[in-house]
Amino acid sequence: MPGPVPFLLAAALVVAPPASLEESLLVAAPEIRPEALHAALSSWEALAERGEVTRPIVTVIDYGLPSRTKRLWVFDLAERRLVFHELVAHGKSSGEDLAISFSNDEGSFMTSLGAYVTGEAYEGKNGYSLRLRGVDPGRNDHAEARAIVMHGAAYVDDEVGKALGRLGRSHGCPAVRPSVAKELIDEIKDRSLLYAWHPSLTTAGS
Repeated sequence: MPGPVPFLLAAALVVAPPASLEESLLVAAPEIRPEALHAALSSWEALAERGEVTRPIVTVIDYGLPSRTKRLWVFDLAERRLVFHELVAHGKSSGEDLAISFSNDEGSFMTSLGAYVTGEAYEGKNGYSLRLRGVDPGRNDHAEARAIVMHGAAYVDDEVGKALGRLGRSHGCPAVRPSVAKELIDEIKDRSLLYAWHPSLTTAGS
């Protein structure tokens, strides 16, 4: 009669439960704050249930980080992988290297936080650009009227950051490096989620 299975072999035979989506993405992007990712995934789930987002792509921007750090992540939820990790600018009236003020108001030149559904890509005055529809009432739902879009900008550049102590700033748009703008926009366009997060949202209960 065979003896007992050695303890180490028995332990090896125990199959670990599969990691959750959130856990997998945190492994893929260890620099992202768990609170930012959790808020974005919760928003994506709610919007997907309502049929407002239809693609398993989530873009997370952590505006609590300095502008000179890569604070934009694009995730493919179906593949559980990181697609982009990039620099992104904030609005000129939101702050210097750190964004500290946010607004939904026309003419504020500030970034608006919260959930955006991506729209179509188009050629505009800033080149290849992406329409964004803010879906959080009172927080970012004036985005379309304010012409808040994603676009490439020469001031989103490491050398600019070194010279100024911050990236250049937009009129409220999440501007990215020109060399990556088209590829990034094509990845996230057409009803995926872009979530602009800041630690103040956690204290506000969002």
